[in-house]
Order: sequence, then structure tokens, then C-alpha cells
Amino acid sequence: MQCRNIWLAAPLAAAILTAPAFAADQASAVLKDAQGNEVGKATLTAVPSGVLITLDLTAVLAGDHAFHIHAIGTCEPPDFKSAGGHFNPEEDQHGLLNPAGPHAGDMPNIHVPDIGTLTVEVLNPMVSLKDGLLDDDGSALVIHAGTDDYKTDPAGNAGDRIACGVITP
Repeated sequence: MQCRNIWLAAPLAAAILTAPAFAADQASAVLKDAQGNEVGKATLTAVPSGVLITLDLTAVLAGDHAFHIHAIGTCEPPDFKSAGGHFNPEEDQHGLLNPAGPHAGDMPNIHVPDIGTLTVEVLNPMVSLKDGLLDDDGSALVIHAGTDDYKTDPAGNAGDRIACGVITP
């Protein structure tokens, strides 16, 4: 049994749902934990209003977790600090609730049910595959141990990085 959530702003949802079919550019990421075990996969699809991320988690600790795009396409365990800070080409402050934010890599928290699996779709209207996430140093998807408070700069007090996946074409 999997939980399925969708986060879309109303105008963006209308744009996606009414858009004609097109050949989408895609990327993917395999997320691993600090021990190198695969804990999920993500597919990133370029859409007219940003990037739609479909995240399929198979073995992540149950609970609420921050979910971000980080600036560097490297995931060296055990702490994944090699992924750098959040993807932030505009040099904004962190947080969806911060008046001086958000970073382009800021996204809503996810809730992993007790069974440890989750499928969720997140539309990020602040990024693109060609002109950002797949640049020379790449980027990564990161899941944190705690939740993002959506306002504290630079990372929302989200805690340790517990899973990381390099975004690849």
C-alpha cells in the first residue's frame, strides 16, 4: 500500500492539466541512505511550468521529512554534505514562508507513513532541467531527518541528511 500526495498551485495545475501532450525532457535520481542502500527513486519531468518530480520511496524512516534540491550533483555518505546547500541560483533566503525566499530548491515537507513507502508528486515551478539542475556540477535530491520550518535561513532547521540521489539525464 502506498500513499500518494500531489502538491500543485491552482494556476500551475490548470496549466499542466490543459497542456497538449509533448515529448518531455526527463532526468532521474536513485536515492541512497548513509549505508549505501537504495531507499527510493525519482523521475524529474520538464513541464511548461517547471519540473514535476515523482518520488517513489521504498525504505525511508517513517515520519515527516524535509525534501530539497541541493546545488551539487554529488552524494558522498555518510552525511551527504558533498551535495552542498540548497539549489539557489537567485541567492534568495531559505523558506517557503520567508518573505525574502524561497530558494529554488525549497519544496514542501513529505510524510512517510509507518510502512516506510511513499509515492508523491511535487511540482517545482522555480527550476528547469536544461538551464539549472543539469548544469556542469549537477544537482541532487536530499531527504532530511527532520522537517523544514519553511523560514529559517539557510536550511529550515531540517536536520541531518538521511538520503541523497544525484540527478542524472
